[in-house]
Amino acid sequence: MIPYILRRLATGVILTVLVTLITFWLLSFSFTGVATNILGPASSAEAVDALMDKLGLNRPVLVQYFDWLWAVLRGDFGVSYFTSESVSKAVSVRLGVTLSIVLVALVLSVVVSVFLGVLAASRAGAVDRIAQGTSLIGNLFPNLLIAIALVVVFALNLRWLPATGFTPFSEDPRRWAASITIPVIVLVINGVANMSAQIRGTMIGELQKDYVRTLRTRGIPAWSIVYRHALRNAAAPALVVLSLEFISMFGGALIIENVFALPGFGSFAFNSSLQGDIPVIMGVTIFSVMLVVSVNLLTDVINGWLNPKARLF
Repeated sequence: MIPYILRRLATGVILTVLVTLITFWLLSFSFTGVATNILGPASSAEAVDALMDKLGLNRPVLVQYFDWLWAVLRGDFGVSYFTSESVSKAVSVRLGVTLSIVLVALVLSVVVSVFLGVLAASRAGAVDRIAQGTSLIGNLFPNLLIAIALVVVFALNLRWLPATGFTPFSEDPRRWAASITIPVIVLVINGVANMSAQIRGTMIGELQKDYVRTLRTRGIPAWSIVYRHALRNAAAPALVVLSLEFISMFGGALIIENVFALPGFGSFAFNSSLQGDIPVIMGVTIFSVMLVVSVNLLTDVINGWLNPKARLF
């Protein structure tokens, strides 16, 4: 198991280096524009060159990248060109906002998806049609449209929930819950649409296998066959779907955070990209890659534990 984990970890490290290197290389084409953004459109060419020298942007790209990488390995992610705020602090605070929404949405999506998927696979009929209809509706309407509809109903008409803004949990748990309710519902609708269909398909495949027929002939209760045997065996492929859905929700946070004016990771990355804030963009990139690599590594480890054959790849 340890060699398997080390292989996956080495792959993650290589991926992180490649993604950050390509990102830095692409940013290098806009170094002059970044200096102009900092000084303003009326700045002279001499002032722009002087600022680039001060920031070290005139040096070879590879030299700049490896200097940045060495600083990151020492825990220094740099400071923002525009706010002088520590990149690690700025990213971690905003990442906390996004994860507080995504993780709550993911847990709710898993609970609802497993319930619908297992029920649809084991009972079929009307229950199966309802589950498939729910999945179809969730995939049919885009997140932006669902978000606007929920804001109109629950925030503007009923006035039950705030339309925008975010309250940290440490300040007021009730207001925090109210501020994330609509964004979480939007993500849950899409998450259930994706995961319930996958779990349903996986469970149908498991329930048609020979070992299930054998258990039935032995008089094992139906609930035991479904939940103790079939669902357990379906856990590995469902786990892969879960990790992909987490990454999808994390990426979709950009739209959600901009709609609801949330000070999260996605909106922070978007605004930094518009400004050309290179230290922040690189910080956002490496944090994003590390998060994705960590989720995939955890998924691979659990999958390898559940399915020893997976350790061979």
